[in-house]
Amino acid sequence: MHPTDLPAQDRGGSVDLLVHGGDVLTVDPSGTVVTDGAVAVRDGKIVEVGPAERLRAAYEAADELDATGCLVLPGLINTHTHLAMTLFRGIADDVTLQDFLARVIPAEAERLSPETVTAGMLGAIAESVRAGVTAALDMYWFHEAAETVARDAGWRLLTGPTFMDVPGPPDGRAYADRLGWAAADLTARTPAPGTRPVLFAHSAYTLVPEQLTAITALAREHGALLHIHAAENAGEVGAVVEQHGMRPVELLESLGVLGPDTLLAHAVDLTDAEIEAIARTGTAVAHCPVSNLKLGCGIARVPDLLEAGVTVGLGTDGAVSSNTLDLLGAVNVAALVHKAGGDPTAVGAEQAVRMATIESARALGLADQLGSLESGKRADLIVLDLSRPHLTPRHDPWSMLAYSAASSDVRDTVVDGRVLMRARTLETLDEQHALGALRDAASSAPISTSEVASTA
Repeated sequence: MHPTDLPAQDRGGSVDLLVHGGDVLTVDPSGTVVTDGAVAVRDGKIVEVGPAERLRAAYEAADELDATGCLVLPGLINTHTHLAMTLFRGIADDVTLQDFLARVIPAEAERLSPETVTAGMLGAIAESVRAGVTAALDMYWFHEAAETVARDAGWRLLTGPTFMDVPGPPDGRAYADRLGWAAADLTARTPAPGTRPVLFAHSAYTLVPEQLTAITALAREHGALLHIHAAENAGEVGAVVEQHGMRPVELLESLGVLGPDTLLAHAVDLTDAEIEAIARTGTAVAHCPVSNLKLGCGIARVPDLLEAGVTVGLGTDGAVSSNTLDLLGAVNVAALVHKAGGDPTAVGAEQAVRMATIESARALGLADQLGSLESGKRADLIVLDLSRPHLTPRHDPWSMLAYSAASSDVRDTVVDGRVLMRARTLETLDEQHALGALRDAASSAPISTSEVASTA
Protein backbone atom coordinates (compact mmCIF):
# COMPACT_ATOMS: atom_id res chain seq x y z
CA MET A 1 0.00 0.00 0.00
CA HIS A 2 1.35 3.42 -0.92
CA PRO A 3 1.36 5.90 1.99
CA THR A 4 -1.15 8.17 0.26
CA ASP A 5 -3.54 5.22 -0.06
CA LEU A 6 -3.88 4.78 3.71
CA PRO A 7 -7.47 4.84 5.01
CA ALA A 8 -8.28 8.18 6.58
CA GLN A 9 -8.69 6.62 10.03
CA ASP A 10 -5.09 5.35 9.90
CA ARG A 11 -3.51 8.66 8.96
CA GLY A 12 -2.35 10.89 11.79
CA GLY A 13 -3.05 10.53 15.48
CA SER A 14 -0.92 8.73 18.03
CA VAL A 15 1.77 6.19 17.20
CA ASP A 16 4.09 4.10 19.33
CA LEU A 17 7.29 5.06 17.53
CA LEU A 18 8.37 7.67 15.02
CA VAL A 19 11.77 7.31 13.35
CA HIS A 20 12.54 10.59 11.61
CA GLY A 21 15.18 12.79 10.03
CA GLY A 22 17.30 10.31 8.11
CA ASP A 23 17.14 9.08 4.55
CA VAL A 24 14.78 6.10 4.37
CA LEU A 25 15.73 3.29 1.98
CA THR A 26 12.41 1.48 1.71
CA VAL A 27 13.59 -1.48 -0.45
CA ASP A 28 10.15 -1.39 -2.08
CA PRO A 29 9.86 -2.62 -5.70
CA SER A 30 10.87 0.81 -7.00
CA GLY A 31 13.81 1.20 -4.63
CA THR A 32 12.29 4.36 -3.21
CA VAL A 33 14.52 6.58 -1.07
CA VAL A 34 12.77 9.22 1.04
CA THR A 35 15.24 12.02 1.76
CA ASP A 36 14.76 13.46 5.26
CA GLY A 37 12.10 10.83 5.74
CA ALA A 38 10.22 9.21 8.59
CA VAL A 39 8.60 5.91 9.54
CA ALA A 40 5.52 5.89 11.78
CA VAL A 41 4.81 2.71 13.76
CA ARG A 42 1.70 1.56 15.59
CA ASP A 43 0.97 -1.86 17.16
CA GLY A 44 4.11 -3.37 15.69
CA LYS A 45 3.27 -2.34 12.12
CA ILE A 46 4.40 0.45 9.84
CA VAL A 47 1.59 2.97 9.53
CA GLU A 48 3.22 5.31 7.06
CA VAL A 49 6.54 6.17 5.40
CA GLY A 50 6.98 9.70 4.13
CA PRO A 51 8.66 13.09 4.55
CA ALA A 52 9.72 13.77 8.13
CA GLU A 53 8.23 17.26 8.21
CA ARG A 54 4.76 15.99 7.32
CA LEU A 55 4.80 12.89 9.53
CA ARG A 56 6.11 14.79 12.56
CA ALA A 57 3.21 17.21 12.17
CA ALA A 58 0.67 14.42 11.64
CA TYR A 59 1.60 12.01 14.44
CA GLU A 60 2.06 12.24 18.18
CA ALA A 61 4.66 9.61 19.11
CA ALA A 62 5.13 7.86 22.44
CA ASP A 63 8.75 7.23 21.48
CA GLU A 64 11.06 8.69 18.85
CA LEU A 65 14.37 7.93 17.19
CA ASP A 66 16.07 10.96 15.69
CA ALA A 67 17.83 9.55 12.62
CA THR A 68 19.27 12.82 11.38
CA GLY A 69 22.47 12.08 9.47
CA CYS A 70 21.61 8.39 9.31
CA LEU A 71 20.19 5.84 6.90
CA VAL A 72 17.01 3.98 7.85
CA LEU A 73 16.40 0.64 6.16
CA PRO A 74 14.64 -2.68 6.74
CA GLY A 75 16.18 -5.01 9.29
CA LEU A 76 18.42 -7.72 7.84
CA ILE A 77 17.06 -11.28 7.67
CA ASN A 78 19.36 -14.27 8.18
CA THR A 79 17.89 -17.17 6.17
CA HIS A 80 20.30 -19.87 7.33
CA THR A 81 22.09 -20.14 10.64
CA HIS A 82 22.72 -22.30 13.69
CA LEU A 83 22.68 -19.58 16.32
CA ALA A 84 23.79 -21.39 19.48
CA MET A 85 26.89 -22.61 17.65
CA THR A 86 28.39 -19.47 19.18
CA LEU A 87 29.35 -21.97 21.89
CA PHE A 88 31.86 -23.60 19.53
CA ARG A 89 33.24 -20.58 17.69
CA GLY A 90 36.83 -21.29 16.67
CA ILE A 91 36.96 -25.07 17.16
CA ALA A 92 36.84 -26.05 13.49
CA ASP A 93 38.76 -23.54 11.39
CA ASP A 94 40.71 -24.18 8.20
CA VAL A 95 39.12 -27.56 7.50
CA THR A 96 36.85 -29.01 4.82
CA LEU A 97 33.11 -29.38 5.32
CA GLN A 98 33.51 -33.09 6.03
CA ASP A 99 36.25 -32.51 8.65
CA PHE A 100 34.16 -29.67 10.07
CA LEU A 101 31.23 -32.03 10.60
CA ALA A 102 33.50 -34.68 12.11
CA ARG A 103 34.63 -32.17 14.71
CA VAL A 104 31.40 -30.34 15.47
CA ILE A 105 28.82 -33.15 15.60
CA PRO A 106 30.56 -35.06 18.43
CA ALA A 107 31.10 -31.80 20.34
CA GLU A 108 27.39 -30.99 20.04
CA ALA A 109 26.36 -34.48 21.16
CA GLU A 110 28.52 -34.18 24.26
CA ARG A 111 27.89 -30.59 25.29
CA LEU A 112 24.50 -29.35 24.10
CA SER A 113 21.58 -29.05 26.52
CA PRO A 114 18.72 -26.59 26.99
CA GLU A 115 20.98 -24.64 29.34
CA THR A 116 23.95 -24.39 26.99
CA VAL A 117 21.71 -23.57 24.02
CA THR A 118 20.16 -20.80 26.13
CA ALA A 119 23.62 -19.39 26.78
CA GLY A 120 24.59 -19.70 23.13
CA MET A 121 21.40 -17.94 22.06
CA LEU A 122 21.93 -15.05 24.47
CA GLY A 123 25.26 -14.32 22.84
CA ALA A 124 23.90 -14.89 19.34
CA ILE A 125 21.01 -12.48 19.78
CA ALA A 126 23.26 -9.81 21.26
CA GLU A 127 25.61 -10.21 18.29
CA SER A 128 22.75 -10.22 15.78
CA VAL A 129 20.98 -7.17 17.17
CA ARG A 130 24.25 -5.25 17.11
CA ALA A 131 24.70 -6.29 13.47
CA GLY A 132 21.25 -5.07 12.44
CA VAL A 133 19.79 -8.55 12.03
CA THR A 134 16.14 -8.45 13.05
CA ALA A 135 15.07 -12.00 12.11
CA ALA A 136 16.67 -15.38 11.57
CA LEU A 137 15.84 -18.91 10.48
CA ASP A 138 17.61 -21.08 13.04
CA MET A 139 18.21 -24.81 12.53
CA TYR A 140 19.44 -26.22 15.81
CA TRP A 141 18.81 -28.55 18.72
CA PHE A 142 16.59 -27.61 21.69
CA HIS A 143 14.63 -25.07 19.68
CA GLU A 144 12.24 -24.56 22.61
CA ALA A 145 15.05 -23.01 24.65
CA ALA A 146 16.04 -20.79 21.74
CA GLU A 147 12.46 -19.58 21.32
CA THR A 148 12.25 -18.60 24.97
CA VAL A 149 15.41 -16.48 24.76
CA ALA A 150 14.26 -14.79 21.55
CA ARG A 151 10.77 -14.11 22.89
CA ASP A 152 12.15 -12.54 26.07
CA ALA A 153 14.47 -10.32 24.01
CA GLY A 154 11.71 -9.32 21.57
CA TRP A 155 13.70 -10.69 18.65
CA ARG A 156 12.15 -12.39 15.61
CA LEU A 157 13.07 -16.09 15.41
CA LEU A 158 11.84 -18.79 13.07
CA THR A 159 12.66 -22.25 14.34
CA GLY A 160 11.20 -25.66 15.00
CA PRO A 161 11.98 -29.39 15.24
CA THR A 162 15.14 -30.67 13.59
CA PHE A 163 15.51 -34.13 12.01
CA MET A 164 18.94 -35.75 11.80
CA ASP A 165 19.21 -39.52 12.09
CA VAL A 166 22.59 -39.88 13.80
CA PRO A 167 23.70 -41.96 16.80
CA GLY A 168 23.39 -40.18 20.14
CA PRO A 169 21.67 -36.93 19.12
CA PRO A 170 22.11 -34.10 21.65
CA ASP A 171 18.47 -34.22 22.75
CA GLY A 172 18.56 -38.01 23.16
CA ARG A 173 15.42 -38.42 21.05
CA ALA A 174 15.64 -41.31 18.60
CA TYR A 175 14.44 -40.70 15.06
CA ALA A 176 11.53 -43.12 15.60
CA ASP A 177 10.11 -40.71 18.19
CA ARG A 178 10.75 -37.50 16.28
CA LEU A 179 7.77 -37.43 13.89
CA GLY A 180 5.23 -37.65 16.71
CA TRP A 181 7.12 -35.05 18.74
CA ALA A 182 7.31 -32.70 15.76
CA ALA A 183 3.62 -33.17 14.91
CA ALA A 184 2.68 -32.26 18.48
CA ASP A 185 4.96 -29.22 18.36
CA LEU A 186 3.38 -27.97 15.13
CA THR A 187 -0.16 -28.66 16.34
CA ALA A 188 0.42 -26.66 19.52
CA ARG A 189 2.09 -23.77 17.73
CA THR A 190 0.39 -20.45 17.05
CA PRO A 191 2.93 -18.54 14.98
CA ALA A 192 3.53 -14.95 16.01
CA PRO A 193 3.04 -12.28 13.34
CA GLY A 194 6.04 -12.18 11.05
CA THR A 195 6.84 -15.86 11.59
CA ARG A 196 5.58 -19.23 10.40
CA PRO A 197 5.93 -22.91 11.38
CA VAL A 198 9.20 -24.52 10.30
CA LEU A 199 10.57 -28.06 10.06
CA PHE A 200 14.25 -28.78 9.54
CA ALA A 201 15.47 -31.86 7.69
CA HIS A 202 19.24 -31.74 8.10
CA SER A 203 20.30 -33.26 4.78
CA ALA A 204 20.11 -36.14 2.33
CA TYR A 205 23.25 -37.64 3.87
CA THR A 206 21.86 -37.82 7.43
CA LEU A 207 18.34 -38.92 6.43
CA VAL A 208 17.15 -41.70 4.11
CA PRO A 209 14.54 -41.16 1.37
CA GLU A 210 11.65 -42.59 3.43
CA GLN A 211 12.45 -40.17 6.23
CA LEU A 212 12.72 -37.20 3.89
CA THR A 213 9.34 -38.08 2.38
CA ALA A 214 7.69 -38.35 5.80
CA ILE A 215 9.17 -35.06 7.03
CA THR A 216 8.04 -33.30 3.86
CA ALA A 217 4.51 -34.66 4.24
CA LEU A 218 4.37 -33.43 7.84
CA ALA A 219 5.57 -29.97 6.82
CA ARG A 220 3.02 -29.73 4.03
CA GLU A 221 0.23 -30.88 6.35
CA HIS A 222 0.94 -27.99 8.72
CA GLY A 223 1.79 -25.34 6.12
CA ALA A 224 5.34 -25.26 7.47
CA LEU A 225 8.47 -24.11 5.72
CA LEU A 226 10.85 -27.03 5.11
CA HIS A 227 14.53 -26.14 5.39
CA ILE A 228 17.33 -28.51 4.36
CA HIS A 229 21.06 -28.44 3.56
CA ALA A 230 21.69 -29.43 -0.05
CA ALA A 231 24.71 -29.62 -2.37
CA GLU A 232 26.99 -27.70 -0.02
CA ASN A 233 30.13 -29.05 -1.70
CA ALA A 234 31.34 -31.75 -4.08
CA GLY A 235 32.10 -34.08 -1.18
CA GLU A 236 28.48 -33.98 -0.04
CA VAL A 237 27.26 -34.60 -3.58
CA GLY A 238 29.55 -37.60 -3.88
CA ALA A 239 28.42 -39.02 -0.54
CA VAL A 240 24.73 -38.73 -1.48
CA VAL A 241 25.37 -40.33 -4.87
CA GLU A 242 27.13 -43.19 -3.12
CA GLN A 243 24.30 -43.61 -0.59
CA HIS A 244 21.29 -43.08 -2.83
CA GLY A 245 22.49 -43.23 -6.44
CA MET A 246 21.40 -39.65 -7.13
CA ARG A 247 22.76 -36.15 -6.55
CA PRO A 248 21.15 -34.27 -3.60
CA VAL A 249 18.88 -31.97 -5.60
CA GLU A 250 17.97 -34.79 -8.00
CA LEU A 251 17.00 -36.94 -5.03
CA LEU A 252 14.97 -34.17 -3.38
CA GLU A 253 13.11 -33.52 -6.63
CA SER A 254 12.32 -37.22 -7.08
CA LEU A 255 10.91 -37.37 -3.54
CA GLY A 256 8.73 -34.28 -3.93
CA VAL A 257 10.76 -32.32 -1.38
CA LEU A 258 11.31 -29.36 -3.69
CA GLY A 259 8.54 -26.78 -3.85
CA PRO A 260 7.49 -23.23 -2.95
CA ASP A 261 7.56 -24.05 0.77
CA THR A 262 11.09 -25.47 0.67
CA LEU A 263 14.28 -23.52 1.27
CA LEU A 264 17.64 -25.09 0.37
CA ALA A 265 20.71 -24.06 2.35
CA HIS A 266 23.88 -23.45 0.29
CA ALA A 267 23.10 -25.11 -3.09
CA VAL A 268 26.70 -24.62 -4.21
CA ASP A 269 27.37 -27.68 -6.39
CA LEU A 270 24.54 -27.59 -8.94
CA THR A 271 24.08 -28.73 -12.53
CA ASP A 272 22.09 -26.79 -15.10
CA ALA A 273 19.29 -29.36 -14.79
CA GLU A 274 19.20 -28.91 -11.02
CA ILE A 275 18.97 -25.14 -11.34
CA GLU A 276 16.08 -25.62 -13.74
CA ALA A 277 14.36 -27.97 -11.27
CA ILE A 278 14.80 -25.52 -8.39
CA ALA A 279 13.33 -22.72 -10.51
CA ARG A 280 10.48 -24.82 -11.93
CA THR A 281 9.33 -25.99 -8.48
CA GLY A 282 9.52 -22.53 -6.89
CA THR A 283 12.14 -23.68 -4.37
CA ALA A 284 14.21 -20.93 -2.74
CA VAL A 285 17.91 -20.88 -1.82
CA ALA A 286 19.74 -19.49 1.22
CA HIS A 287 23.13 -18.29 0.00
CA CYS A 288 25.94 -18.38 2.61
CA PRO A 289 29.00 -17.02 0.79
CA VAL A 290 31.28 -16.53 3.82
CA SER A 291 30.77 -20.05 5.14
CA ASN A 292 31.12 -21.52 1.65
CA LEU A 293 34.43 -19.76 1.10
CA LYS A 294 35.85 -20.56 4.54
CA LEU A 295 35.08 -24.29 4.19
CA GLY A 296 36.42 -24.35 0.64
CA CYS A 297 33.04 -25.44 -0.69
CA GLY A 298 33.19 -23.21 -3.74
CA ILE A 299 31.09 -20.35 -5.04
CA ALA A 300 27.38 -20.94 -5.51
CA ARG A 301 25.99 -20.26 -8.99
CA VAL A 302 23.92 -17.35 -7.74
CA PRO A 303 23.91 -15.37 -11.01
CA ASP A 304 22.57 -18.47 -12.81
CA LEU A 305 19.97 -19.05 -10.09
CA LEU A 306 18.82 -15.44 -10.33
CA GLU A 307 18.66 -15.58 -14.12
CA ALA A 308 16.48 -18.69 -13.81
CA GLY A 309 14.10 -16.80 -11.53
CA VAL A 310 15.04 -18.50 -8.24
CA THR A 311 14.50 -16.54 -5.03
CA VAL A 312 17.88 -16.25 -3.29
CA GLY A 313 18.11 -15.03 0.31
CA LEU A 314 21.25 -14.52 2.36
CA GLY A 315 22.56 -16.33 5.42
CA THR A 316 25.61 -16.43 7.66
CA ASP A 317 25.50 -20.14 8.59
CA GLY A 318 26.65 -20.84 12.15
CA ALA A 319 29.36 -19.02 14.05
CA VAL A 320 31.67 -22.02 13.65
CA SER A 321 31.76 -22.19 9.86
CA SER A 322 31.59 -18.40 9.36
CA ASN A 323 32.83 -17.28 12.80
CA THR A 324 30.44 -14.31 12.91
CA LEU A 325 26.72 -13.61 12.52
CA ASP A 326 27.52 -10.47 10.54
CA LEU A 327 24.97 -10.48 7.73
CA LEU A 328 26.07 -7.09 6.42
CA GLY A 329 29.49 -8.64 5.94
CA ALA A 330 27.82 -11.40 3.94
CA VAL A 331 26.18 -8.71 1.77
CA ASN A 332 29.65 -7.39 0.97
CA VAL A 333 31.04 -10.83 0.12
CA ALA A 334 27.98 -11.70 -1.99
CA ALA A 335 28.40 -8.50 -3.96
CA LEU A 336 32.10 -9.20 -4.55
CA VAL A 337 32.68 -12.93 -4.91
CA HIS A 338 30.48 -13.46 -7.95
CA LYS A 339 32.51 -10.88 -9.88
CA ALA A 340 35.44 -13.32 -9.81
CA GLY A 341 34.26 -14.77 -13.11
CA GLY A 342 35.01 -11.45 -14.82
CA ASP A 343 31.54 -9.88 -14.83
CA PRO A 344 31.35 -6.93 -12.40
CA THR A 345 27.57 -6.87 -12.82
CA ALA A 346 27.07 -10.52 -11.80
CA VAL A 347 25.57 -9.57 -8.42
CA GLY A 348 25.29 -5.81 -8.02
CA ALA A 349 25.07 -3.75 -4.86
CA GLU A 350 21.30 -3.37 -4.95
CA GLN A 351 20.79 -7.08 -5.59
CA ALA A 352 23.05 -8.00 -2.67
CA VAL A 353 21.20 -5.68 -0.28
CA ARG A 354 17.85 -7.00 -1.48
CA MET A 355 19.09 -10.55 -0.88
CA ALA A 356 19.51 -9.70 2.82
CA THR A 357 16.13 -7.97 3.12
CA ILE A 358 13.14 -8.46 0.81
CA GLU A 359 14.52 -11.54 -0.98
CA SER A 360 15.30 -13.20 2.34
CA ALA A 361 11.73 -12.44 3.41
CA ARG A 362 10.48 -13.94 0.13
CA ALA A 363 12.61 -17.04 0.67
CA LEU A 364 10.87 -17.53 4.02
CA GLY A 365 7.43 -17.00 2.49
CA LEU A 366 7.01 -13.79 4.50
CA ALA A 367 7.51 -11.05 1.91
CA ASP A 368 4.03 -9.73 2.66
CA GLN A 369 5.11 -8.98 6.24
CA LEU A 370 8.87 -8.40 6.26
CA GLY A 371 11.78 -7.19 4.18
CA SER A 372 10.81 -3.65 3.18
CA LEU A 373 9.56 -0.47 4.82
CA GLU A 374 5.99 -0.20 3.54
CA SER A 375 2.74 0.54 5.31
CA GLY A 376 1.10 -2.56 6.74
CA LYS A 377 4.33 -4.52 7.17
CA ARG A 378 5.91 -5.43 10.49
CA ALA A 379 8.07 -2.62 11.84
CA ASP A 380 11.50 -4.23 11.64
CA LEU A 381 14.10 -1.58 10.81
CA ILE A 382 17.62 -0.45 11.55
CA VAL A 383 19.36 2.91 11.66
CA LEU A 384 22.91 3.25 10.35
CA ASP A 385 25.13 6.07 11.59
CA LEU A 386 26.60 7.71 8.48
CA SER A 387 28.97 10.07 10.28
CA ARG A 388 32.00 7.81 9.71
CA PRO A 389 34.90 8.53 7.35
CA HIS A 390 34.34 5.31 5.40
CA LEU A 391 30.75 6.39 4.69
CA THR A 392 31.66 9.88 3.46
CA PRO A 393 30.64 11.21 0.95
CA ARG A 394 27.35 9.47 0.26
CA HIS A 395 26.37 9.14 -3.39
CA ASP A 396 24.32 5.94 -3.51
CA PRO A 397 22.80 4.06 -0.53
CA TRP A 398 22.93 0.63 -2.20
CA SER A 399 26.61 1.01 -3.01
CA MET A 400 27.38 2.32 0.46
CA LEU A 401 25.68 -0.65 2.14
CA ALA A 402 27.25 -3.29 -0.10
CA TYR A 403 30.79 -1.96 -0.36
CA SER A 404 31.46 0.46 2.53
CA ALA A 405 29.22 -0.11 5.55
CA ALA A 406 30.07 -2.37 8.48
CA SER A 407 27.90 -3.91 11.17
CA SER A 408 29.51 -1.55 13.70
CA ASP A 409 27.75 1.31 11.88
CA VAL A 410 24.35 0.07 13.11
CA ARG A 411 23.14 2.50 15.76
CA ASP A 412 19.55 1.40 16.43
CA THR A 413 17.67 -1.85 15.88
CA VAL A 414 13.87 -2.13 15.99
CA VAL A 415 11.75 -5.31 15.84
CA ASP A 416 7.95 -5.13 15.71
CA GLY A 417 8.21 -1.47 16.62
CA ARG A 418 10.14 -2.22 19.80
CA VAL A 419 13.58 -0.65 20.15
CA LEU A 420 16.01 -3.48 20.94
CA MET A 421 19.14 -1.32 20.56
CA ARG A 422 19.20 2.43 21.03
CA ALA A 423 22.37 4.44 20.44
CA ARG A 424 24.34 1.16 20.40
CA THR A 425 23.02 0.09 23.83
CA LEU A 426 20.94 -3.09 24.02
CA GLU A 427 17.63 -2.36 25.76
CA THR A 428 15.93 -5.77 26.02
CA LEU A 429 18.90 -7.98 26.82
CA ASP A 430 21.57 -7.63 29.49
CA GLU A 431 24.62 -7.81 27.24
CA GLN A 432 27.19 -8.38 29.98
CA HIS A 433 25.07 -11.17 31.45
CA ALA A 434 24.64 -12.68 27.98
CA LEU A 435 28.36 -12.67 27.26
CA GLY A 436 29.15 -13.99 30.71
CA ALA A 437 26.67 -16.84 30.29
CA LEU A 438 28.17 -17.69 26.91
CA ARG A 439 31.71 -17.67 28.28
CA ASP A 440 30.70 -19.83 31.24
CA ALA A 441 28.87 -22.35 29.07
CA ALA A 442 31.80 -22.58 26.67
CA SER A 443 34.41 -22.89 29.44
CA SER A 444 32.54 -25.29 31.72
CA ALA A 445 33.94 -28.08 29.57
CA PRO A 446 36.77 -26.48 27.59
CA ILE A 447 37.25 -27.67 24.02
CA SER A 448 40.86 -27.66 22.89
CA THR A 449 41.93 -27.88 19.27
CA SER A 450 43.75 -31.12 20.03
CA GLU A 451 40.57 -32.57 21.51
CA VAL A 452 38.41 -31.72 18.51
CA ALA A 453 41.11 -32.86 16.11
CA SER A 454 40.98 -36.29 17.70
CA THR A 455 37.33 -36.66 16.69
CA ALA A 456 38.00 -36.05 13.00
